[in-house]
Amino acid sequence: MRAYLLLMLVVVFYAGNILTGKALSELPPLTIAFGRIAVAFLVLLLIGYRSAWRSRHRFIRHWKPLLLMTVTGVAGFNTLIYSALQFTSATNVSVLEASIPAVTVMLGFWLLRERLRPLQWAGVLLSLCGALWVVTNGQVLRLTEMAWNAGDGIMAIGALSWALYSIAVRRYLPLFPAHGAVLVMTGLSVLFMLPLLLAEWAVVGIPPISGGQWSGLLYLGIFPSVIALLLYNRAVATLGASQASVFLNFVPVLTMLGAYVLLGEAISLMQILGAVAVILGVFFTTRSRRVLVRNEECSSVTVEES
Repeated sequence: MRAYLLLMLVVVFYAGNILTGKALSELPPLTIAFGRIAVAFLVLLLIGYRSAWRSRHRFIRHWKPLLLMTVTGVAGFNTLIYSALQFTSATNVSVLEASIPAVTVMLGFWLLRERLRPLQWAGVLLSLCGALWVVTNGQVLRLTEMAWNAGDGIMAIGALSWALYSIAVRRYLPLFPAHGAVLVMTGLSVLFMLPLLLAEWAVVGIPPISGGQWSGLLYLGIFPSVIALLLYNRAVATLGASQASVFLNFVPVLTMLGAYVLLGEAISLMQILGAVAVILGVFFTTRSRRVLVRNEECSSVTVEES
């Protein structure tokens, strides 16, 4: 239950990431991505420096999986989102982002041999359909009529990138201390993205940043980039990549609610029905897992008694 509560906090912060990203859309994409990573690095220095230093030999020994998690998750995913939004609509990005849990489930089944029962597969499919229903306002069949462009290709790479990150976290994160690992990955991301930031500024110039935009970057750097990432990593370690990723289908639902509360956007009946489908899909997926865990515990008790 704790892992589920952690994931709901992750969803809240990631929905805030989308809403804040929209508010910062006047800034160039790499400026936003680098700003949030730089803020996150400064915050993580306070909580992860000691564990990172004590485990420095472990980071050097296992540099390949560390680099994989850095490129796919910390540095890559949000940079790809902000870049995609420069070329395509937020609706297209949301549709492709809704595919992440399904992609993660398939990769987890293929690479990690994660087991899913039939009810869990049904829950994953139902939550995916619900997320698409929310994004398209009940007009799912119109997906074939949407105008797709290069930005959608960038976002498709982003979806695959986060799915790979989830798989890598499940497999490799136990090799490192939790806070120290996120600090090192964030520091590497700063180094990777600095040349890209300078190239962007050479093309578009150094953008002026207002007080409100600084506040937005602080939010992005602290909540989605540090707190949500730590909580997501912990939940993946407990539930597995497939189980944890299904909760990401709540992101468009909470984004819709946030837009209604903060931006005054309307919510339709079709979107409410989609939100209900997401909730039911996640419920079926997690309920099936709890039944499986209880059965395993009962089996172990029976063996011990015998």
